[in-house]
Amino acid sequence: QLQASGGGLVQAGGSLSLSCAASGLQFRMYGMGWFRQYPGKQREFVSFVRRSGSGTFYADSVKGRFTISKDNAKNTVYLRMNSLKPEDTAVYYCAASTVVGVPTRTEDYGHWGQGTLVTVSS
Repeated sequence: QLQASGGGLVQAGGSLSLSCAASGLQFRMYGMGWFRQYPGKQREFVSFVRRSGSGTFYADSVKGRFTISKDNAKNTVYLRMNSLKPEDTAVYYCAASTVVGVPTRTEDYGHWGQGTLVTVSS
């Protein structure tokens, strides 16, 4: 089970941190991803971190502004979001994957958390 938290309302240019706590799975055996979904759209890849916690990957739209990290001791993955823009407004989901490489498709992930809403006001 994955439990995401940390969403909320923030002004453009501000920062927000999301957390995703895992239970009931061998967390250190999974790479972790963050996706986001706009109303009426498919979920899109945001970021991925390898199971060890080293090796991070980002969508071009968030590169340089978002930072993903994984704490295997705490069974938690984080997404630090800086310099937020109104177009970052979406529901954010965390997910776990055992796919080798850099999984960017939703079908690469077998476990999903519930979404947390991030709203960035202009």
